[in-house]
Amino acid sequence: MARLSEHGIRLSSMSPSFLNSNSTSHTWPFSAVAELIDNASDPGVSAKQIWIDVVDEGDQRCLTFTDNGSGMTPNKLHKMLSFGFTEKGSGKSSQQAIGVYGNGFKSGSMRLGRDALIFTKNGGCQSVGMLSQTYLHNIKAQAVMVPIVPFNQQTNILLLVVTEDSTASLAAILKHSIISSEEQIHAHFDSIHSKKGTKILIWNIRRAKDGKTEIDFETDPTDFRLPEIQTEEIKKGLSNSGSLRHHQNIPDMYYSLRAYLSILYLKPRTQVILRGKKIQARLVSKKLSYIEHDVYKPQFSVSYCDSTRYV
Repeated sequence: MARLSEHGIRLSSMSPSFLNSNSTSHTWPFSAVAELIDNASDPGVSAKQIWIDVVDEGDQRCLTFTDNGSGMTPNKLHKMLSFGFTEKGSGKSSQQAIGVYGNGFKSGSMRLGRDALIFTKNGGCQSVGMLSQTYLHNIKAQAVMVPIVPFNQQTNILLLVVTEDSTASLAAILKHSIISSEEQIHAHFDSIHSKKGTKILIWNIRRAKDGKTEIDFETDPTDFRLPEIQTEEIKKGLSNSGSLRHHQNIPDMYYSLRAYLSILYLKPRTQVILRGKKIQARLVSKKLSYIEHDVYKPQFSVSYCDSTRYV
């Protein structure tokens, strides 16, 4: 039965299938990666660095995104795992937020893989949350559910903060994720070396039609690259649109994450470390032969229209 609001009217629900359909807004995996970097660099988080890597967790190949930003409270983590909630732009920060619609993490993470764990600590509280299509499918869920478990830290011991759903959430995470013990949760919190920060672990990475992972992790140990077959498809699309001549080579930003991230931001706020090696930002504006500065000043005009009603 649907939950009722405080007004006695049924609340809307969200089908688990929406997690996948929402992720299709990213036709290219690198734009999904950019969403997660945006979240770390935006005001309210303001991470100085973010580390991106690929690791093996048990028998699963996983993407990891670890930042040294401000971390999240359990309430903020719940909002991040929900849709449309954002506090960006509500403060007095001089920096403008990149994302303001409360959808970036969901679309980005679910584009890269089917399942994600989020470990976050804000200096006083540590929380782990899960957004998992596999979990929702296995339990035949009719609506999206997000298990979240908050912990308090006293000395070196993690004590579970008992909330109305913490016990059930912990059981769900240990049964339906790649983490099977509280000791593993502790280890992931410890892998965030700063006092505050967030670590995202994504598994069941999206695969191409040939069964291989969509991203090539083997060709270059310092990069994430797209396989040659996908590069050829991109080249064909650029040629058909007139953006690339047939004799030209496709720019490396289309198939190399390292190249793409080097030109992603006009003024980088956060240092990105990809597979242990820093991204060297290339400020495109300084490499142009000719630069033109233009200031947009909208002009508003008021027009009046008399209307006569005939009866």
